[in-house]
Amino acid sequence: MPADDHLQQVREATFAAYQRYVNSGLASLLKFMGLDVVEERAQGALVWDLEGNEYIDCLGGYGAYSMGHRHPRIVAAVQEQLGKLPLSTKIMLNRPLAEAAQALAEITPGELACSFWCNSGTEAVEGALKLARLYTGRAKVVAAHNAFHGKTMGSLSASGRDLFKQPFLPLVPGFTHVPFGDGEALQTAVAGDTAALILEPIQGEAGVIVPPPGYLRQAREVCDRHGALLILDEVQTGLGRTGRMFACQYDDVAGDIMTLAKALGGGVMPVGAFIATPRIWSVMEPNPLLHSSTFGGNPLACTAARAALAVAVEEDLPGRAAKLGEHALARLRELAARRPDYVAEVRGRGLLIGIRFAHEDVAGLVIAGLVQRRILAAYTLNNPTVLRLEPPLVIERDQLDRALDALEEAVEQTAALVGDVMGTTA
Repeated sequence: MPADDHLQQVREATFAAYQRYVNSGLASLLKFMGLDVVEERAQGALVWDLEGNEYIDCLGGYGAYSMGHRHPRIVAAVQEQLGKLPLSTKIMLNRPLAEAAQALAEITPGELACSFWCNSGTEAVEGALKLARLYTGRAKVVAAHNAFHGKTMGSLSASGRDLFKQPFLPLVPGFTHVPFGDGEALQTAVAGDTAALILEPIQGEAGVIVPPPGYLRQAREVCDRHGALLILDEVQTGLGRTGRMFACQYDDVAGDIMTLAKALGGGVMPVGAFIATPRIWSVMEPNPLLHSSTFGGNPLACTAARAALAVAVEEDLPGRAAKLGEHALARLRELAARRPDYVAEVRGRGLLIGIRFAHEDVAGLVIAGLVQRRILAAYTLNNPTVLRLEPPLVIERDQLDRALDALEEAVEQTAALVGDVMGTTA
């Protein structure tokens, strides 16, 4: 059988398995987007499909690939650990866990020091919410409209889009939501019965919403005044993504609890963690098994995390994100100035960039145009008018420029298509 025929059979079989055994709706969506191809291998900011076609990854696993695909240092560390002890006995000391926890404490802001390790961002948020209620003895949690904190029940309760919440009502009680970036709303919502205020320093899935300067300082002040805890969700923004190691550092603020995941696994292992100050963590000490996870903190994942933290620091990924992000934002704002009828706004920090289009259909057509040019991108989960650019922080300048060139071409292609449909000149 010719090689091309064999590859086509593999592709068709994979698609059929998705339809029958995974999710037929997801299979149809991928086919509609032109992404019904089989991913085969990746390195750095590049992905190749089964047929050998090369793509520039400007989605970056929704922030999971900040260190790139298969970073050599991280892969080597995990391979070495795999040959010794992949999972933990859970009843003996776990050296990779201890080393990862120490490394994390050394770079987090403020007094954050004690951490619990899990497998995902939503698990980290669940643990943070439980810790806040345990420490304060209160039940109320304040969150933001359009926030995204995950899709398990507690995290979903904190999230702020009804589309994902309505089918699962009733959710966990005690959650209220306020407009993001509105300091006065925080003053009204946070009170003496509030256990915690949970915020993303930059709202990712809402469309890359950057709050006004000083907003997190207002959040810090109102929490301190009422004895509530400030939970900062840095699952998407942490470890260099926004041009600082943590996005909260733009306001020079530290949370009482911080949640992390995505990039924490170095693009090699699924890892999540929540970290708190020793004072707050002390309530976990009388019963250290009050919150636990069979696979959380396993040696393989923690080895990946320890290596990822070293890469973030030693390769100055925040600095790379700041420099490349400044370049990308400048180019995109020039595009918005040329095409204000299609590109309504460009916003972001570092390499977390949102491009808001005039209509979600325009965003969809531009994304399709990018896929045609083998650039991987997607819209933000809570705002389909916004295309996100979130490439690996190790992306090369020429790769980023190729992606930006493709984006400009896709916008012009969309303008021409819309003009033809409307019978006008684009």
